[in-house]
Amino acid sequence: MSSSSLSKLPSTDRDDVTARLRESLLGAEFTADGLLELLGAPAYAALARSETVPALRATRGDSPLETLVRLFLLQQPVEHARVAAVLPVDTCLESGWLTRAGDDEVAATVDVRPYGGPDGEDWFIVSDLGCAVGGAGGIGSRAEGVVLGVGGASTTLSGITVRTPVESALDLGTGSGIQALHATRHATRVVATDLNPRALHFTALTLALSGTSAAVLHEGSLFEPVGDQTYDLIVSNPPFVISPGARLTYRDGGMSGDDLCRTLVQEAGARLNEGGYAQFLANWQHVEGEEWTDRLRSWVPRGCDAWIVQREVQDITQYAELWLRDAGDHRTDPAEYAALYDAWLDEFEARKVRGVGFGWITLRKAPEGVEPSITVEEWPHSVEQPLGDTVRAHFDRLDYLRTHDDAALLGAHFKLAGEVVQEQVGLPGAEDPEHVVLRQHRGMRRATKVDTIGAGFAGVCDGTLSAGRILDAIAQLVGEDPVLLRDRTPAQIRMLVEQGFLEPAHV
Repeated sequence: MSSSSLSKLPSTDRDDVTARLRESLLGAEFTADGLLELLGAPAYAALARSETVPALRATRGDSPLETLVRLFLLQQPVEHARVAAVLPVDTCLESGWLTRAGDDEVAATVDVRPYGGPDGEDWFIVSDLGCAVGGAGGIGSRAEGVVLGVGGASTTLSGITVRTPVESALDLGTGSGIQALHATRHATRVVATDLNPRALHFTALTLALSGTSAAVLHEGSLFEPVGDQTYDLIVSNPPFVISPGARLTYRDGGMSGDDLCRTLVQEAGARLNEGGYAQFLANWQHVEGEEWTDRLRSWVPRGCDAWIVQREVQDITQYAELWLRDAGDHRTDPAEYAALYDAWLDEFEARKVRGVGFGWITLRKAPEGVEPSITVEEWPHSVEQPLGDTVRAHFDRLDYLRTHDDAALLGAHFKLAGEVVQEQVGLPGAEDPEHVVLRQHRGMRRATKVDTIGAGFAGVCDGTLSAGRILDAIAQLVGEDPVLLRDRTPAQIRMLVEQGFLEPAHV
């Protein structure tokens, strides 16, 4: 698929047409729940892997919903009369949502995919044909201006985003508008930018067909389109792929190495209002002779707290193969594929890159006069999405610990967080365990080793007694000097609060 072969897009000038189309889609139960019921879980899951055969088999009937699935999801031509029984077909042809295919059939010009909002909203994501799922799933498109729909990266970012009500939100590199769509739920004003004007058109279609408020749309790279404007929330699923050249606008940053992600993070601080969040997905290089954690710490702008989580690391061969397959290069001439593969490895070796990390970066604009905190960690384990509340709670706990020295901690009251369990490890029949593990079953699902004092302390925390009084009781129970116990335990309390095992109780 070349840039010139990309389809013409539906018009955004007719609100009445979009409203009628939305009404028809909902009337036929063309929703996330309706699809699941029609297709069944296996066929529905296969669509997320860009596999359409199970869905084709499940839509052999002539119901309105089957017609719409064939038309918009599976991109099959459908008889004009059959579509006319479900949609205002002539109006959709006139406005560009449909096109004629042969004498008596019509076809969709764009992919329209039902998308369930976090509170049960019936939304629709509009993207290029055949590009509803991208990223690691592989769309096999080599068109420079192609616009993807919903993929794993976009849902990950929407899940980790802090969803408190805000005055202003910026979706930088909006693509088909997924992050802007979520932001309309809790931001008074939403601004969306993209280097690709085609993406801005798709964003307008997504928002209109989803029945939400419109966003302010600006064309341009990084923060250039918005100048010095500041926001309460900035989100970006940028073109973070580290590649030689910039063939594909939707994924390739066009800067050397991980410079695009670094620039995006470093410039975000000046665009945040106090207390505002900036949240990104990113790739970063693991360079020979350099700690990756130091590399990321250097990205954090002055005046911002940061929480950076590395979720995965790939060696350079795995990374090159992943993104060559994403563009369908493995289906080209073998010699051409080998040359492209060589070019990726040459680029990495020239910069002494040994691997590439992927993860989440969250910045929060710290209050004036406060020494910012930077946490960089590796966490490849399973988590429970959505994590927006978990992210916000991380920074709330950071604020709490900043204002509580050891004496204040001993005078404070705490509660054990919900769904924390204790595991004891040791030989069968032993009087005492070798070690005790506290494990979370929500959020980040962390686990941490504690000593028997820490485990006993956490188990008693229900908000009624101060930490100092609990430690005095434990000291009496185990025959320890209460003064010494008070001296050595605050560090463990601080760790348990920082990681979310204990929560301050307001008494």
